[in-house]
Amino acid sequence: MAESFYLSATDKAGRYAELLPQIEALLQAETDLVANLANVAAVLKEAFGFFWVGFYEVKAGVLVLGPFQGPLACTRIPLGKGVCGTAWAEKRTQLVPDVDAFPGHIACSSASRSEIVVPIFEKNREVRLVLDVDSDQLNDFDADDQRYLEELAQLITRLCL
Repeated sequence: MAESFYLSATDKAGRYAELLPQIEALLQAETDLVANLANVAAVLKEAFGFFWVGFYEVKAGVLVLGPFQGPLACTRIPLGKGVCGTAWAEKRTQLVPDVDAFPGHIACSSASRSEIVVPIFEKNREVRLVLDVDSDQLNDFDADDQRYLEELAQLITRLCL
């Protein structure tokens, strides 16, 4: 996979299943973390039309904005704050059907309505990154998103960290 990817499935699970091996090939072909994260964000946004897709990296005790696709974003998020900070603190995926109902939600964009955040672990099981995906629709993420984005997180750990 160089500058394009191929999807024939029309259902979400099928699209993820087709996309993951292509992303794996993309990650294997490049050693630079920023380049890989930037391409993963671009592929996910293009393949699914998500409102916002990006990564935050743990740096000096705070999440710092990394490569992303979408509108302007928050640049720093403390541990345990918002959906991203909670995923980091709890070391588990946060699947949020309505961000306005999430205690302490950080509204980087008022257009964001639902969100899924997946922690990405270093090989020592410490959180190194979080993958943040936002939708402008309520309840837009489900168990399929969680399953495949967690598989993607494992690919990133194995091939990039």
